[in-house]
Parts: sequence; C-alpha cells; structure tokens
Amino acid sequence: FYGHPQNRFWKVMSAVLDCECPVTKEEKKLMLLSHNIAVWDVIGSCEITGSSDATISSVVPNDIAGLVAETSVTRIFANGATSYNMYKRYCRDNVGIEAVKLPNAAFSLERLIFEWKSQILSQ
Repeated sequence: FYGHPQNRFWKVMSAVLDCECPVTKEEKKLMLLSHNIAVWDVIGSCEITGSSDATISSVVPNDIAGLVAETSVTRIFANGATSYNMYKRYCRDNVGIEAVKLPNAAFSLERLIFEWKSQILSQ
C-alpha cells in the first residue's frame, strides 16, 4: 500500500522529518531507519470485501507486543481511524503503549503535514 505512487505517506513523512522525499524502496527504508521509525500493519490477515475497511472481519492481528518486547519502541502512531481502532481492539492491552491517531486521506497534503508534525514532534 505505501508503495503506491498516489500514496501521500512518503511526502508527509519526509516533510515531518525535514528530508528529501524518497523514491526507491531502498531510499524509503533508509529514511525510516535513519530516524528510528518502524512501519507495521496492525492486521496480519483478515477477510475484506473490496477495499472497504467497514467489511474487515476474521482479523488475525500482528504480534506487535512481541515486536515491542524485542525492540526499543516507545511510541506508536496509527495512520487513520481504522488502524487506531484495530490497534485498540486487538493490540493495546498486550503492548501496553497507547497509540496516537494520526489523520489520513480526507485532509489536504498541507494539513496532513501540519497535523502529523504537531502530533509526532510533540510526543
């Protein structure tokens, strides 16, 4: 999903981190790793009809608690309401870290950058 050319994640993250927007997969990895950022889905597998989040069922969450236990993760940010709600429902109690819900899709690029900077840099 984050590899799709229309996805604004990389533009937003590069603006938040004040660096050049990465293009290649390797540049994207380097940008995240150089800022100690991990990206992982809350859901490992599920059933979904089309691309509608409202149809998500039979959720198998990823082992975020295991990841946190093996790393130095101290903050978790959810990209939008669905990932935030799924994290709260399936992971938060086992992980022990409250997630910060970041806005997605509906905002303009400029507003997304402003909101993400406000949330991420204030933590």
